Order: sequence, then C-alpha cells, then structure tokens
Amino acid sequence: MSLTSLIDVIFLLLLFFMLTSTFTRFSEIQLAAAGAGAAAPTDTPPIFLRLDMERITVNAESVDLAEIQDVLSARAEGPTDVLISTTTEVTSQRLVDLLVAIGSDPDLTVTVLE
Repeated sequence: MSLTSLIDVIFLLLLFFMLTSTFTRFSEIQLAAAGAGAAAPTDTPPIFLRLDMERITVNAESVDLAEIQDVLSARAEGPTDVLISTTTEVTSQRLVDLLVAIGSDPDLTVTVLE
C-alpha cells in the first residue's frame, strides 16, 4: 500500500489551513484582573458597575449600554477605577460589548471582579 496519496492530501490540507487562517488580532481590550495586592491610593472613589444579562447598574442606578460611556464620563473626575462585577449568567460576548463601550476613555482603569 502506497502512502503517497495520503501525504499529498495532508500537504494540501496543511496548505489550505495555512493560507486561509489569520494570525492577527482584530482588536485588543485592556483589562486588569482583580488580584491580591495593594493598589495605589487615588483621590476619587471607584465606580461600581454590575453587569446582568438584562441590565447594567452603575452605583446601583440602571443604565443602558448605549449611554454607559456618557454616564461614566460624567461620574469620573480624572483617573478613576471602574470595578465590574458580573453574574454567572452573563455571557462573554455581553462582557466584551461592555468593555468595548467603556474602553475608549483613557482615564478609566477597568477591573473585572471574580
């Protein structure tokens, strides 16, 4: 039994996957994981954001995802920490949508709590 045809098929599959795949990142989200350690003290209090599947609350007030950037900009006074807490039902896509919505403000440091 000759293995030449099998090697040809494997080579063609390898060539196909190498040419059709991309190795670049479409976008990056800056994220700081909550960890044990002393954080540098800041003058401004942190903003607490709770993410559920149906709603988002900022310091216990319901906010729509479309207006989250405006609400956080109004509450932030200079460099501010944003602490995000999620429920177990929240999908990763919903969390990424939120991070993209608030990620354009350079004064906000986002931390996702476990």
